[in-house]
Amino acid sequence: MSIRIASLQRYPVKGLSPETLTQVVLTKGDYFPGDRLFAIENGPAGFDPGSPQHQPKIKFLMLMRNESLARLKTRYLDSITTLFIEEGGREVARGDLSTREGRLAIEAFFRRFMPRELRGPPKMLAAPEGFRFTDSRRGFVSLINLASVRELENVVGAPVDPLRFRGNIHVEGLNPWAEFDLVGQVLTTASGLRLRVTKRIERCAATNVDPTTGLRDLEIPKSLMKAYGHFDCGIYAEVLSDGMLGTGDCLEAEQGALAL
Repeated sequence: MSIRIASLQRYPVKGLSPETLTQVVLTKGDYFPGDRLFAIENGPAGFDPGSPQHQPKIKFLMLMRNESLARLKTRYLDSITTLFIEEGGREVARGDLSTREGRLAIEAFFRRFMPRELRGPPKMLAAPEGFRFTDSRRGFVSLINLASVRELENVVGAPVDPLRFRGNIHVEGLNPWAEFDLVGQVLTTASGLRLRVTKRIERCAATNVDPTTGLRDLEIPKSLMKAYGHFDCGIYAEVLSDGMLGTGDCLEAEQGALAL
């Protein structure tokens, strides 16, 4: 079985827009590069960077409750640690997230942009080393089967943008929902990368939001449950061995490999 990489995405700031990549290097035991490095605390949530603990996503600005975020186009430049925010094709904010002044500039923008949705002062948080603001405690790398998304379009009777599922790796070559059969298996590439598929991803109301318009126009979890009896779309994996991954590369199932 060969699985082709259709696209790669990272989400530097939890809840904000994706950035398309052509190639990444994945490291054993680490997260997807540059993914969920930051989050915007929606009022005091008690996050302690000195002793980081996984927090429920409702403590942060996120699409499940804050669909207006989808109207923003953002990009993060690692080289200058700066976040740029656009709305309607116009830059509306920028800030160097390594500095107090830069973080304050971004926080000030969100106070203006969505005052009625804030439970308190928004605060830009940076993930300490070895931690990320993922929905799942062990959500190191997420994969979305594009064939499953196309099958779901038949269920909802409308186009479904795969970006609704905010996955890192979009794949082709599998039958619809065949990704669930990979749980417990190890996927490998020619570069030596090894990924162990750990679990299915349960979906929430964030997927109801169109990632371009910000409109809450579909009922994805409800449709999944009605058609298939579950809320799942996509799978999580952890990195067992270092390796490079690029668009067009192939993943192969390692025969006989099971999760420990």
